[in-house]
Amino acid sequence: MTTSGRLVPVPELSDTAQYAYAATVDPPARLVFTAGACPLDAAGRTVAPGDFAGQARQVLANLEVALAAAGAGLADVVKTTVYVASAHRPDLVTVWQVVRDAFGDHHPPSTLLGVAVLGYPDQLVEVEAVAAVREVG
Repeated sequence: MTTSGRLVPVPELSDTAQYAYAATVDPPARLVFTAGACPLDAAGRTVAPGDFAGQARQVLANLEVALAAAGAGLADVVKTTVYVASAHRPDLVTVWQVVRDAFGDHHPPSTLLGVAVLGYPDQLVEVEAVAAVREVG
């Protein structure tokens, strides 16, 4: 498999954003839509209560597992949405740093949101993704 998406830099917009402003998907591509990855361990317990960075690391690990099960990886992601249960910008920045580091040099378009509450007890972080994969062969 190889990525079927292309990240689009937009020089006319601010370069302070640490992600591409747009992405395209070239045909033929198989799109992978993930549910929001949550900071749960294999037993369904919330990992790292009260720790934004710790939960973000677990979320990204779980996202990688879900993508792999669908034949994709982080390099195939063309869009993410990052939810943080906080009204404090430093908490959002903490989570974003973990997300950005996990993606390395691949910077898909992303939306980072502070929300009031997430679905599981003690949950602070959730990330959903869309990936584009071209099958090789």
